[in-house]
Amino acid sequence: MQAMKRIFAMALLCLAIPMTLVAQERAELPAYVIDAFGTPPPVPDGPLSDDLMRAIDAAFVDPIENGAWGRDQDIALAEIAASGDPRIAWLISDLLRFVRSRALNDALAEAATQLLGRQMNAADAWGTVTDHLIAWDIPAPPDYLKTKRAIFTGFVPGWDRIFIAGDIDWRLVSWGGVRIDDRPHDRTNDPCNCIPAADNPDVTSAADATWLRDDDIIFGITINGESRAYPRQIMEVREMVNDTLGGRDLGIPYCTLCGAAQAYFTDRMPAGVERPILRTSGLLSRSNKVMYDLNTYSVFDTFLGTALTGPLADKGIALEQATVITSDWGSWKAAHPETTVLAEALSLGRNPDFRNGRDANGPIFPVGDVDPRLPVQEDVIGAITASGQPVAFQLSKAFLALQAGEEIAFENIRLQLDAGGVRAVDVNGADVGSHQAFWFAWSQFYPDTALWTG
Repeated sequence: MQAMKRIFAMALLCLAIPMTLVAQERAELPAYVIDAFGTPPPVPDGPLSDDLMRAIDAAFVDPIENGAWGRDQDIALAEIAASGDPRIAWLISDLLRFVRSRALNDALAEAATQLLGRQMNAADAWGTVTDHLIAWDIPAPPDYLKTKRAIFTGFVPGWDRIFIAGDIDWRLVSWGGVRIDDRPHDRTNDPCNCIPAADNPDVTSAADATWLRDDDIIFGITINGESRAYPRQIMEVREMVNDTLGGRDLGIPYCTLCGAAQAYFTDRMPAGVERPILRTSGLLSRSNKVMYDLNTYSVFDTFLGTALTGPLADKGIALEQATVITSDWGSWKAAHPETTVLAEALSLGRNPDFRNGRDANGPIFPVGDVDPRLPVQEDVIGAITASGQPVAFQLSKAFLALQAGEEIAFENIRLQLDAGGVRAVDVNGADVGSHQAFWFAWSQFYPDTALWTG
């Protein structure tokens, strides 16, 4: 990190401020968390001392504003490490995400080791520290958002309207490695140092899509009898599409890290609310992309479609979800010969396959603990029942059972084969807005989910 040019002296000074530690009551952790991460440290309750708050400013705010790390920061970090307050390790995690200096990385890892009482792996300090904090559900320190905002906006000023108070757990939000896509609506071809959304994308007929092979993966959507295929080659590089299909406006995020393409209706908003134009913020929450509305900068939970901050959260906006079928191009066009498909040019000349390359061996960003009932990247079909119960169906077993003519039912939900993929419907055959995802993503956003495994 260029802003931090000086190195730690690594002689952490014992300048801790005395403070009374009171174990903060938290929900009992599952046995699998203790097995994987060990026993969490005791967590103090209440405010921080004035001296410790000054140390936090010196270590996490001043070097961002002043562009240098020096002796004052060495002393401040030593004071923080000796404080015995593991809550402050969240700020160490936040700074570690941007650090490029090996010496500074190692010093921060050592400070986190002291705070958490467990050796942190300096070679993957950010991942190790963050995984433990999430798994142990360590609370954030007082005034956390203020300090975190200073760290993040110091590196990407465009986040100044993103980091605001709301119904969002800011502990879980980190940087995905790209800048915010804040280009004006319908500026698809404007260059950006971001993941560029596609607005009102060009489409072609199935017959003209000769660039697609039959075994290429697509995400298929049908609205009011009109079908469209969104090739994964395009969605891998766009990750967000604002489209109109079957007379309805849609926002379609694709999270490569979660293996999840979703579709949200963005029309029929309450009076006085413009259609949300969804964009990629460049941030992640437990390896799920964080999207926001370009008009209001309201942050949405990408997996749930709920506005968490800003004017749209104030109005209680929750986007209705449409079904997305993950299938192959050959099966989709055979079932929907009239389908349109996104134009090849939208792929920006690239044909990546991140799922089978970059993150094939599991999430590459920290996710903390994962429900052990399935492997982390097992594909599931997720839906919500009429009673509000989330349910995940193990795709591999469901697909075989459906091919064998078996019925798959959970409460009012029924699964059926559709164009080479699987969709969930209710007992009357009506769409219920299902989609495919990796198990780790579905289970962490729906921790009380039921699971069908055959």
